[in-house]
Amino acid sequence: MDEDDQGKPEVQSGIGRRRSAARTDSSASYQTKRKEIAEAAVRVFNRLGFERASIAAVAEEMGVDRASLYYYVSSKEALFDEVVRTVVERNCAIAKQIETSDLSPRRKLRDLITTLMTSYGDHYPLFYIYIRENLGHVSDSRSAWSNDMREINRLTTQSMIAIIEQGYADKSLRNVGPSRIVANGIFGVIGWTHRWFRPDTSDVSAADIGRTYADMILSGLEDPYR
Repeated sequence: MDEDDQGKPEVQSGIGRRRSAARTDSSASYQTKRKEIAEAAVRVFNRLGFERASIAAVAEEMGVDRASLYYYVSSKEALFDEVVRTVVERNCAIAKQIETSDLSPRRKLRDLITTLMTSYGDHYPLFYIYIRENLGHVSDSRSAWSNDMREINRLTTQSMIAIIEQGYADKSLRNVGPSRIVANGIFGVIGWTHRWFRPDTSDVSAADIGRTYADMILSGLEDPYR
C-alpha cells in the first residue's frame, strides 16, 4: 500500500504494474534515477527525521512531481529500509572478514574501528539517521526489516566481541572488563560523532577520526609488555 493513499489499496492495473516493471529495469537511466531518489531521501530524513519525512518531501527536494517517484519506490519506509540494509550488511560482512583474518587481535580491532568510522563518513548522514531509529518500535509492515537489522547489528557486535576476546586470550589486550561492555563502549564512541561530525565542514576526515579513536581505545587496552 502506498504512503499518502489514505488506506486505499494500490491499483495493480496502473502504477503497481509500472513499478513492478521498473524493479526489473537494470538500465543506466533507471539506476541513476534510483540513486538520485536515495540521495534526496537521505537529505530529507536527516533534516526532518524519519517520522516527519514523506515521499512528497523527497519529491519537493528533487523538484519533481510526487507521483513520478511511485514508479521507483512504494513508500518512505521502503526507500529508507532498502538503502540502510545495503550498507549495514556490507559493514557486517567486513567485520566478519576482519574477525576471521590472520591479523593480530590488536590489528583487527584497529582495522574494525577505522573501517566502521570511515563507513559512517562515506555514507553520511545515513548511519546517523539509522542510529536514531528505534528498531523496537516500527510499524508491522516493517517488522521483518527491523528483525533483520537487529540480527545484523548483533552479528557485527559479535565480531567486535570476538576480536576483543581473542586479545584477552593471547594477552595482547588487557582484560579491563566484560568484552560485551567494551564492544558496546566502542560502538558508542563511534556513534556519538553524529553530534558533531559533518564531512562537508570537518577539517579531518572520517578515516582520520577512526584512526584517532583506534589509538585512543587501544592505548587503554594494549598490554605495553607484549
